[in-house]
Amino acid sequence: MRNVLKRLFLIFPLYSCAVSPCFSQSYVDQVLGFRMDNDKKKVEFKFENYNNLIIVSLLLNDVLPVKFILDSGVRTSILTERSLSDFLAINYDRKIPLIGTDGTKLIDAYVASNVTLKLPGATSKGQGMLVLAEDYLQLKNYLGVEVHGILGYELFSRFIVKINYDKTTVTLYNPDYFKPKKKQEVLPLTIEDSKPYLFGNVKVGNGQRLPAKLMMDTGASHSILLDKESHDSINIPEQKIYTTLGRGLGGNIEGFIARVKNVNLGSFEFEEVIGSFPVSETLAEMFKPNKRQGTIGGGLLSKFIVTIDYFNERIYLKKGRKINKGFEYNMSGIEVKAIGNNLNTFVINEITPDSPAERAGLLPGDIIDNLNGHSASNIQLNDVNSFFRTKPGRKINLSIVRDGEKIKKTFKLEKVI
Repeated sequence: MRNVLKRLFLIFPLYSCAVSPCFSQSYVDQVLGFRMDNDKKKVEFKFENYNNLIIVSLLLNDVLPVKFILDSGVRTSILTERSLSDFLAINYDRKIPLIGTDGTKLIDAYVASNVTLKLPGATSKGQGMLVLAEDYLQLKNYLGVEVHGILGYELFSRFIVKINYDKTTVTLYNPDYFKPKKKQEVLPLTIEDSKPYLFGNVKVGNGQRLPAKLMMDTGASHSILLDKESHDSINIPEQKIYTTLGRGLGGNIEGFIARVKNVNLGSFEFEEVIGSFPVSETLAEMFKPNKRQGTIGGGLLSKFIVTIDYFNERIYLKKGRKINKGFEYNMSGIEVKAIGNNLNTFVINEITPDSPAERAGLLPGDIIDNLNGHSASNIQLNDVNSFFRTKPGRKINLSIVRDGEKIKKTFKLEKVI
């Protein structure tokens, strides 16, 4: 999911599901949904960062430990593995069809209510949740870590949420007691259909600088995604790669990766940003109702300490440690997925044409046994992807298994965009 966006453009707008909490109630009057334990004013807990995605640990129905992606781009919590809800004997209210990202494929899901989700220091009772009939998203395979679902609007609508990518912590604030700290830049947000939008300036190639409406999506690993159909100034640069941008409910999302010349968020300016340009007409249609030009994801948000305030419709940005770090994309041409019980069998899923990996003779289906002296059994998918994004000219020594035979392959990373 590219810059690991490729593997996790996660993702999936769930436009047809609606089991959302009532945002119009005052915080103190809410009975169902998330509340802080013991009426605390704030709580803080750790998260795991995989490909710029925020993975939080929860307890499902007071029994089962699970891990969810914290995703500001989804309206309703999702459990991706029905076997878990069946194990807990969770009752389903009804079965509903969801429209896949291809616009035609219907996906089956079940609506469950009265679910309990417990974060460290905060508990939600009477939670509504969608349970996918099958694991269509395969999150664990593309992230290389056990992930069981997605948590979104239910959390952001109840608390002011601070995400510190440097310390890998999430802090939840009771809105009645929140006092913003100084030395942060404040940008306005608009909350539309449960999703947050902000405005920035974008310049693609030699085109004009464009004021762009962008959805803020903590559940996407890319830096910026732009819809070329939303404005005449958004033209895909000539130097580009056609690839799988990510995976949605209907399957793979195809498009181009290219550099965006300039992105401005308030006073913060970023150059040569890795951008994603989907070619799906269905995705373009999705963007039209909100008249947005694209999406800001974790690749850009992770350069900040981000505080998201739905109540006052604003976002606070403070420089993080990676604020001046450049943007790099996978320089190998290899996309890998993790399989097996321990998720440490790494299978090459896709090879970019005319890439170092293709010229070295690697093929989809090859299994990585050893990477630069590191046995696959001792590393994670995150480590594999990090190797492929280090620096041009780095030598990559692979031991692969193909048809039961071990083969050695060597190539050097190349900056293709």
